[in-house]
Amino acid sequence: MMVQMPTLEQLRDVARQCGLSLDDRALVSFQELMTPYVAAYEAVAKMPDEVPGVKYPRTPGRRPLPEENVYNAWYRKTSVIGAPQGKLAGKRVVLKDNIMLAGVPMMNGASTLEGYVPDFDATVVTRILDEGGEIAGKAHCEYFCVSGGSHTNATGPVHNPHRMGYSAGGSSSGSAVLVATGEADMAIGGDQGGSVRMPSAFCGIYGMKPTWGLVPYTGVMPIEIFVDHVGPMTQSVADNALLLEVIAGDDGYDPRIKAPTVHRYSQMLEGGVKDLKIAIAKEGFGHSNSEKAVSDKVIAGANRFAALGARVDEVSIPMHLVGPLIWVPIGTEGLTQTMMYGDGFGLSRDDLYSISLMDFHRGWRHRADELSETPSSFFFLEPM
Repeated sequence: MMVQMPTLEQLRDVARQCGLSLDDRALVSFQELMTPYVAAYEAVAKMPDEVPGVKYPRTPGRRPLPEENVYNAWYRKTSVIGAPQGKLAGKRVVLKDNIMLAGVPMMNGASTLEGYVPDFDATVVTRILDEGGEIAGKAHCEYFCVSGGSHTNATGPVHNPHRMGYSAGGSSSGSAVLVATGEADMAIGGDQGGSVRMPSAFCGIYGMKPTWGLVPYTGVMPIEIFVDHVGPMTQSVADNALLLEVIAGDDGYDPRIKAPTVHRYSQMLEGGVKDLKIAIAKEGFGHSNSEKAVSDKVIAGANRFAALGARVDEVSIPMHLVGPLIWVPIGTEGLTQTMMYGDGFGLSRDDLYSISLMDFHRGWRHRADELSETPSSFFFLEPM
């Protein structure tokens, strides 16, 4: 793209934003001083983007017909076949639609992003394909993933697979529905504040939010680097362990990853739970908005583990009570600065940036009225 020399009027607007009082003479002087800098930007803009190669052939897929998409869980149907053999051979996997699949459109639930086509695969995609999995398509999610419900996608709500008209949870709503209905064996969801766990619970499947920095987020449209996670959503615990085993570990790109220890999770399901230490956080119960049925289920599960030989102890973590409060400034400022004003990725971190996504996503500024209420509200929460 061409990098244009800013006009005097544009410089005047910038000066006003910075609190500078500059007359026309000063603005002309600044414009002259900027000449070599604009030339440098122009030279960098002409350099080719270095992105990972795409290993497996695919087509853009298609939008499913209404009769094929009763719950509005699908965004695109496709079939990307991976290696001829591996741990995931025969498994059909769907991706939350904030995960990049090269050559296949991605909208991340947002009308302002519809029409964008990624140019490289997310790390988790490559790992699934390398182990023989098939990417069956992209699953609808909430508008820029900013909702715990399933009603903000620009194409309409995602319905609960057990009862139409009810919430499937969010923001990985479509991923949970497609696994629950058997249209996919596995899915990858994303979680910043419950977005894997809530839809998994609402739809009756197994979802895991992995330890921060265990699974690479490379090639996934972020919200905020300190709360971003991707994780497995499956029909069984065994499949959850298997998918986690495939996608975990350093990829050389993601700055969140600090040499994590990766285990053979699929081989750790036998042998019982004798001597396993399980802590129950005292501060996790008894809130004004706690649901008794949920609390009772958690305690019953803990008692079941104790009966099987695990050591279950109640512990106190006072800081747990302020966790939601701490999340608010991190999530609010992270979302507005990284995902919105930072064009999807932000700046100044050792990461693999999707320049094509940043260029496309920048257009939201001209269509902000289309944003759902949840991302819009974050602009008003951010300190000026």
